[in-house]
Amino acid sequence: MDDGDARYRPETGCAARADLRHDSLTATAPPAQRWLLIESHTAWPRQALTALERTLADAVARLCREVGIRPVLVRRYGRVDRTRGRRWGLVDCRPGREEVRWGPLPTDEHLLDVLAGKVAGTVSTEPVYLVCTHGRHDACCAVRGRPVAAALAAAYPERTWECSHIGGDRFAANVVVLPHGLFYGHVPPSRAVELASQYDKGLVVPDLLRGSGAFTPPVQAAQHFAREAGHSPTVDNLLPQSVEQLPNHHYRILLKTTDPATPPNATPSGSITVEVSAHLDTIDARLTCAGTSPAQIRRFELHTLTTA
Repeated sequence: MDDGDARYRPETGCAARADLRHDSLTATAPPAQRWLLIESHTAWPRQALTALERTLADAVARLCREVGIRPVLVRRYGRVDRTRGRRWGLVDCRPGREEVRWGPLPTDEHLLDVLAGKVAGTVSTEPVYLVCTHGRHDACCAVRGRPVAAALAAAYPERTWECSHIGGDRFAANVVVLPHGLFYGHVPPSRAVELASQYDKGLVVPDLLRGSGAFTPPVQAAQHFAREAGHSPTVDNLLPQSVEQLPNHHYRILLKTTDPATPPNATPSGSITVEVSAHLDTIDARLTCAGTSPAQIRRFELHTLTTA
């Protein structure tokens, strides 16, 4: 097991400390509109892509940056069967383009053809559940992530993958639901299957939702406040129509609502205008187990929310 620092104790790790501080999950999903999933049968180093040969790792990282793809290593929960062939996955999370494609990965070099669009892969209608268990990056991810991966794998073995670092170690256990790019944080094993079953119904689970990586943090914040006001938690509701950056880190976001009205005074199909502001708070804490203190965290504040 990749436990990271040998002195690590779960009760004093970054995720436990974040729990005690009641750090907000709202609008903390990192940008990730497209993903490259690389099945790996070897141990994961702290920097995941360095599991590839150095020149190849640099090329894959460069190509991913150029086309806006987030690469992660993935593996099945439990003992790895190294005799089984590996796979790659390409996931598009952009609204209206949501798609998962899989293909065989005979060699690591094959990734260059995948990124160049030379191999199409096969479209899958099955969602993908990524659970960060990258202990060499942060011990909290392994300690908290693996029980969640076990719970999901028991119910959905073909959909569930452990994955390398995805951001937000202090929110472990972290789960990403693809292809909609839904980031969930502080997921307990007892609620892991709930995320999947609700997704099958086309719904998000708001109290564990960090946001969708398909959208910028101000949009994630606007969607959160709209759901908090009673608007429907359906996955495809509250899509951004426009984002206007105002002075002093304020943002005005126009969201489209298409679901049956939840608030009594809302229209079944219309728009919601949300104005939020972003603030950086300095805290005397480490945001990762290997981090330093003090640190800064971003917080969003709601100013106005109006429904047309």
